[in-house]
Amino acid sequence: MSAGDAGWERVGADAGVRAWGATRASAFAQAAQGVFALIVRPEEVAEREHREVRAQGQSPEQLLFNWITECLYVHEIEGFVARRVEVDACSTTVIHGVLHGEEIDADRHHLGTIVKAATMDHLSVVEGEGRHEVRIGW
Repeated sequence: MSAGDAGWERVGADAGVRAWGATRASAFAQAAQGVFALIVRPEEVAEREHREVRAQGQSPEQLLFNWITECLYVHEIEGFVARRVEVDACSTTVIHGVLHGEEIDADRHHLGTIVKAATMDHLSVVEGEGRHEVRIGW
């Protein structure tokens, strides 16, 4: 992915995602987008439905962990995959966003990396020079 305003990239073979954006909300949205893109290629997913996701945390790092955990919960329990992720509210302790996508369709979706849970290993939330960068692994 390009190092433009916002984006994400895989870190290691299956180790996690590094994401960035001009705001914390953008970086967190990109992190979730990256996780879903590893599970199913976004171009295979239609934006037929949406799911609201909320999380809280006592620190930006805990908030990122809880955000990704909640997104993965929607995937695991509802079989939902996202093509696009929007975050409409994000502070240091609370986040709210919307996953745009659909339930997994075995005929159209080719599953990639299986992501069951995020871990606190190598997790980081860094802000500097108008850029937010986050890392999350599993």
